[in-house]
Amino acid sequence: MITSSPRQHLLLPWTVQEREDPVLEFDRGEGVYFFDRQGKRYLDLLSQLFHGNLGHGSRRVIDAIKRQAERASCISPQVLTGERIELAEKLTKLAPGDLSKCFFVNSGSEADDQAFILARLITGRPKIFAKYRSYHGTTYGTLGVGGDPRRSAIEPGPAGTVRFFDPYCYRCDFDKKYPECNIYCLDALENQLRLENPATVAAIVVEPVTGAAGGFPLPDGYLPRLRQLCDKYGILLIADEVITGFGRTGKMFAVEHENVVPDMMVLAKGLTSGYVPMGAVLVREHIARHFESRMLPLGSTYAAHPLACAAALACLEEYTPQLIDHARKMGELLFARLRDLAGRHPMVGDVRGKGLLACLELVQDRGKKTPLVPANTDSLLPLQIRRKSWEEGIHVLARGSLIILSPPLILQPEHIEEGVAKLDRVLGWVETAADF
Repeated sequence: MITSSPRQHLLLPWTVQEREDPVLEFDRGEGVYFFDRQGKRYLDLLSQLFHGNLGHGSRRVIDAIKRQAERASCISPQVLTGERIELAEKLTKLAPGDLSKCFFVNSGSEADDQAFILARLITGRPKIFAKYRSYHGTTYGTLGVGGDPRRSAIEPGPAGTVRFFDPYCYRCDFDKKYPECNIYCLDALENQLRLENPATVAAIVVEPVTGAAGGFPLPDGYLPRLRQLCDKYGILLIADEVITGFGRTGKMFAVEHENVVPDMMVLAKGLTSGYVPMGAVLVREHIARHFESRMLPLGSTYAAHPLACAAALACLEEYTPQLIDHARKMGELLFARLRDLAGRHPMVGDVRGKGLLACLELVQDRGKKTPLVPANTDSLLPLQIRRKSWEEGIHVLARGSLIILSPPLILQPEHIEEGVAKLDRVLGWVETAADF
């Protein structure tokens, strides 16, 4: 029984501690809903933190974890299990192109971190290029590479980090218009590579749909041209699919929308639907061959943990073509309802995303696109929006001027109607609170 204050002995992530009072205390989940300790029900429009793709209480996943726990749950990462072998085989068969080997870790942060190390080991080059609006993890080597404002806490960050301007079409950094611009930001990136000396660049990392740092997809044509640019200079392309993988965007992997094969693909979150921590780096055949005769100096105690492998295998059974297609259709309905919502709320400057990954960008003036919360501002408004959403019984991500949605793939039309109606009231409150 808990007798102390909920956070008395805890440090909470990504926050000023005292601002979190009162803390939401999760009790249990069922499908697309979860309940707090007082019994209040919340529609989970964020899949907790982009990772509960199958929702709460999937019997297939839970039973698989139970069976594995009874059989074996403490194994050295240097010892192979049938589940680990099977999972690697199934993942590489699902993956595009010749992404033929898996390196398992415990999270998306670890997976990106290891991918950056692998890129440097393979190329012998020191630099990693990442977008200004990006987030690739919370380790020193990933938080310092991504452009997310949270990086300021550890700056100057790891050596070799170089950032470039995003294909952020809503408010282009080059004051261009897509598609007339012919994706000018890629020309700017190539010029930046030349100035940095491409022979010093190990990898370029991108999210096919930018997640928590912006909620916008790469425009059509960007990823194939980026692939060509990397090939031109012998630079590795890393696709961070931690959020976008496993049906989130209406394809199994988001790179499949444009038939691009990255040199490395980073996975986590939906890999186990969050039921057990796990991450993975999938690499192409030429990268795998590099370590056939060279030392791979990476690894961790809990990598490919048997419970995680069991959970992941069960999740892959759930990620059927029918479920992925359902996610695509629900995404179309969600975006139609969000655009209707934007029509009623002038503070919604942009509605964007792909599949069941959606973002509302809030503005002070729709014509001028003035952000509701200026960049790198310590505003309480996102926290207040999150709390108001909880009052309404929905769970979303609010940060800066963004409200981001990432509901479970099992979402149904009635859940969309419920969520949008409640979000409508939240936006009405924001307009009053922000004096619109």
